[in-house]
Amino acid sequence: MSTGKYRFSIDRGGTFTDVYAELPDGTHRVMKLLSVDPSNYKDAPREGIRRIISQHEKVEIDKEKVCASKIQWIRMGTTVATNALLERKGERTVFVTTKGFRNLLDIGNQARPHIFDLEIKKPQTLVDEIVEIDERVKIINAHNQKSVNEGENEVVEGTTGEKLEVLKSPNEEEIRRDLQAIYDSGIRSVCVSLVHSYTFKRHEELVGKIAKEIGYTQISLSSHLSPMVKLVPRAQTASVDAYLTPLIVKYMDHFLSGFDEDIKSVDVSFMMSDGGLCPMDHFNGYRSILSGPAGGVVGYAMTTYDEKTKQPVIGFDMGGTSTDVSRYAGHYTHVYDTEIAGVIIQAPQLDIQTVAAGGGSRLFFKTGMFVVGPESSSAHPGPVCYRKGGFLSITDANLLVGRLLPDYFPKIFGPSEKEPLDYEATKKSFEELRAEINEYYAKSGGEKKLSAEEIAMGFIKVANESMCRPIRNITEAKGYDASTHILACFGGAGGQHACAIARSLGMKTVFIHKFAGILSAYGLGLADVVFDSQAPCALAYTDSKSTLEKLRPKIEELKKKTSSLLNEKGFKEEEISTELFLNLRYEGTDSSLMVKSPEDQDFEAAFTLQYKTEYGFLLENRKLLVDDVRVRAVGSGSKIEKKRIQKLEQVVKPETRTKVYFENLGWFDTPVYLLSALGAGAKIDGPSLIIDNTSTIVVEDKCVANITENGDIRIEVGEQAASPIGTELDSIQLSVFANRFMSIAEQMGRTLQRTSISANIKERLDFSCALFGPDGGLVANAPHLPVHLGAMQEAVRWQMNHLGREWKEGEVIVSNHPSAGGSHLPDFTVITPVFHKDKKTGESSPVFYVASRGHHADIGGISPGSMPPFSRSLVEEGACIKSFKLVRDGTFQEKGITDLLMAPGLIDLGPSYVGPKISGTRNLKDNLSDLKAQVAANNKGIHLVSELIEHYGLEVVQAYMLHVQNNAEEAVREMLVEVSNAYSLGEIGSLEALDYMDDGTPIKLKLTIDRKKRTAEFDFAGSGLEVLGNINAPKAVTYSAVIYCLRCLVKRTIPLNQGCLNPITVKIPENSILSPSDTAAVVGGNVLTSQRVTDVILQAFRACGDSQGCMNNFTFGDSTMGYYETIAGGAGATAKFDGANAVQVHMTNTRITDVEILERKYPVLLREFSIREGSGGAGEKRGGNGVVRELEFLKDNFNAGILSERRVFEPKGMNGGENGLKGENLLLKKNGQVVNLTAKNSVTVQTGDRVRIITPGGGGFGAK
Repeated sequence: MSTGKYRFSIDRGGTFTDVYAELPDGTHRVMKLLSVDPSNYKDAPREGIRRIISQHEKVEIDKEKVCASKIQWIRMGTTVATNALLERKGERTVFVTTKGFRNLLDIGNQARPHIFDLEIKKPQTLVDEIVEIDERVKIINAHNQKSVNEGENEVVEGTTGEKLEVLKSPNEEEIRRDLQAIYDSGIRSVCVSLVHSYTFKRHEELVGKIAKEIGYTQISLSSHLSPMVKLVPRAQTASVDAYLTPLIVKYMDHFLSGFDEDIKSVDVSFMMSDGGLCPMDHFNGYRSILSGPAGGVVGYAMTTYDEKTKQPVIGFDMGGTSTDVSRYAGHYTHVYDTEIAGVIIQAPQLDIQTVAAGGGSRLFFKTGMFVVGPESSSAHPGPVCYRKGGFLSITDANLLVGRLLPDYFPKIFGPSEKEPLDYEATKKSFEELRAEINEYYAKSGGEKKLSAEEIAMGFIKVANESMCRPIRNITEAKGYDASTHILACFGGAGGQHACAIARSLGMKTVFIHKFAGILSAYGLGLADVVFDSQAPCALAYTDSKSTLEKLRPKIEELKKKTSSLLNEKGFKEEEISTELFLNLRYEGTDSSLMVKSPEDQDFEAAFTLQYKTEYGFLLENRKLLVDDVRVRAVGSGSKIEKKRIQKLEQVVKPETRTKVYFENLGWFDTPVYLLSALGAGAKIDGPSLIIDNTSTIVVEDKCVANITENGDIRIEVGEQAASPIGTELDSIQLSVFANRFMSIAEQMGRTLQRTSISANIKERLDFSCALFGPDGGLVANAPHLPVHLGAMQEAVRWQMNHLGREWKEGEVIVSNHPSAGGSHLPDFTVITPVFHKDKKTGESSPVFYVASRGHHADIGGISPGSMPPFSRSLVEEGACIKSFKLVRDGTFQEKGITDLLMAPGLIDLGPSYVGPKISGTRNLKDNLSDLKAQVAANNKGIHLVSELIEHYGLEVVQAYMLHVQNNAEEAVREMLVEVSNAYSLGEIGSLEALDYMDDGTPIKLKLTIDRKKRTAEFDFAGSGLEVLGNINAPKAVTYSAVIYCLRCLVKRTIPLNQGCLNPITVKIPENSILSPSDTAAVVGGNVLTSQRVTDVILQAFRACGDSQGCMNNFTFGDSTMGYYETIAGGAGATAKFDGANAVQVHMTNTRITDVEILERKYPVLLREFSIREGSGGAGEKRGGNGVVRELEFLKDNFNAGILSERRVFEPKGMNGGENGLKGENLLLKKNGQVVNLTAKNSVTVQTGDRVRIITPGGGGFGAK
């Protein structure tokens, strides 16, 4: 149907801008331009519009004054905001927050981005100035009823219905003074986020009012943008909005400036991150981050999903620098707490997983392994074939094997931007790489030689495997079977990989829209205009009727607000629909689900179904709580129309034929078809190529492509006999198996996180999952928590030796005892063998092992939290389990494990024992739930390992297990030689280091490197004796420290496994602090001594200054509750980088609990959490600063404990760098008295008392 006007849908990506236009005569036009081409035009979307109108009207149009009179609408998705966020090129901004939280954005959740980087690069914050306001409110609930001030304070009701006490109101005069001074410096953008403003907006609104009066042009209040609990993500969301919105406004002004006056009557809208269109005047920063990818999700959802069959769809959008995957099953899946470019954004966004593998992903050969990315060649200089002196990339690989044909690819390359892809340059680069690879094989004693095309195909296979991982994460890791989905492929590069990826995942159908190359643009034309609004809540869900009745005023207010905005944009009532959502969670958990209103209005049933699917289990006898109410108003207006194509009237003939390399076929004379020449009903057998204006589709062997009535491509993926894989090393398969092994450990981790209950595992991520070989050696350990890295294999091997043949199939072992490979008692290790039946003998035996280790918040002992500062023997630290069959005969042994967890409370140490009373676990319910979650994680691992064995055969899988371990071994050997040469050591040379625990116990290391044998000996002789205290570290902890340091020093991604330790000999003196007796207390060894051992190893390697050398373990509680956290500090500087401030270092990487969650759940006030300025050691590169964390207690007779180090000896600098400052722990009594708690202490506190923890800084590097 002709509209008589132009309708433009435009996706402005990082590399290309895609334009889909419906023309006045009912036809359409597609155009692709470079997004940045300043020598030819100022703005790509506007230039695309100008060219299409000019070509259709056959008139010249001024680039700076495009006529808009014939344009009905312009819809745009843009990466302008995303790129500004990635490149940190937004607006200068001031951040206003509650006193004590000035460094909130810097500290974040305190975790470091990459655990093996000694040069920690924390994302740069988005603000230039900070203003702290002396204001504070306190939640009043069952835990926080006491007032902390004498006299009467105002008590108010928040928007959630929660009661709050106003402890301190802000001073308007001070706010005005501070904001005026910053305004005078030139800053015009302000973001505001105050503690508990999600429910109490008054103080934020006061700041906003003052800022507006001063003249600030962008004011972002977190309480208006994202009224959800958790201060850190809400504050980061506000900072993103203030940082990006002015930039978006400038871009929109720039875009519109090139049109004539008629543009004012054109409907211009932008795609938001949630998949809805937003009128231009409502488009802002924090809702724009996924603007580009969201169009593609709408595109495949509206064109692939069939309401009749309801078969779910996986969207696969492969671009130049990355690949986005998502899932659609009849409705859009949104997430509300997403980290993008190092910033947490709390807003509805489509659930899109991104992997750094795209057409521009760079190709490397490292230590015998094919590596794809994560580095990208980007648009400039781009791949080698772009004629800009670029890097060898996946696009080059596809070009070399014939999957891209230069004659059919846009000629937009080279200095003139009119040349085709450069095949010869690509071929030359691959020949150079071929020589390097084959030389490596020859030096390794192998006879194998690879051709350039085999190498290119190898990189394609590795890239395919890395792109399968995020698809598994959004399907199998969430309880869905990937093979039951349709793969909807789009993006410029996706068509070359779709069949192979679908086949790898067991999918039977690939759907490729006729506009797949520009589907993100096409999807904009199919999208609805959406307004979304949300209100916080704190209501217990009873039944549907009464709960909705209580929420009715809130719901009606939100519906009115969102619908009226659509009315203002010209939508009639019949064009508007509203969707209601409740954000629900179980009481006592922090994991909520946004549940869309079901047809029968039974939110509880809908939540239960969604929770069971997502997490795999349900919580019995737990209240359901409503955290938020959300209304999404949808305006359905005009959309682009699907156009049918003519039926095929004759036999399909190829346009041409070309040589294409296929793995199973070699070079094959392959027919090439033009999509534009194929009619409806055409059937194309593979192998073949189908080409359109914007993409190339590879139809693999045994696949059949069918052209639908709308001109789309539906490919039926047939079975193909897998290429036989031998047991000999193949560098391509090595990379594939390394990916698969790591994927197994990662999916185990995701299963554990989603099925666990406790905040320790689900929120703080204090767990690890790993895969082990038949000898118990580590095969793959997902990068969870470093202190668990080498330790778990000792636990697996101990159980193997202890149980032998008594370990039957299906039996699951739990253990936490230090002498059985444990670290400290709160870390429970759950181990399950993977049995496989021998086809010849019919007997089953263990061929792999899977294990998960998680920190349980309480397992009994003498103090709540099971981290006692003064324990002297193991029995005081909680339940001790050497080996217990947690699952036997298919049954979870609940009574048996319950008895073991409660056993400490029954211990009678006799009349001579004068220590505190020993208790059984104080949180049995969470212990049992988390143990079941660990069993579920192991079952996931068993399933995935079994699938791998079924596909490749046991012999091949175990062979590649050894190859992957050998590869890691080789990388470590190379590193040892480099270190030996760098420090001019002899053929056999030594490096030494010595440091002390705060009690004076030495940790000593002599590191001897044999350059000829490429081995090293770590000899800890001279380290102190076992101590009468709890800083003794089981042997496994030292092994963890060694393997962690080796992995850090290799400085590139390698498989983390037993191979890292193969060239290493570790000598630990018996009955020392590093190899204590069975009964020694060890709770501090895992969290304190491990850090000192790590510092000593890195001192010996001269790698960096000391870190804070501590985890600052803080606990509080009583018989009714317990809480545990570890607190960040300063990282040591390296030769090239300053140490990071306020970050978890080395052997831990757990997150900190958000202040608003903390104060909601426990009787405390967090008074300060800030960076301890000046605590990092000076040097050519400065050490990182520690933090100050101060809590005030709101309950009498409460127990608080601190277990810390570096309160006596300072973290050392390196190579002339100065030491970091040591830490300090203070008790600030309500009466004004200040008491030094020293490094380790336990104290009974009263209401109004405070504990102030001041963590150490890191050592500097090099003389200043």
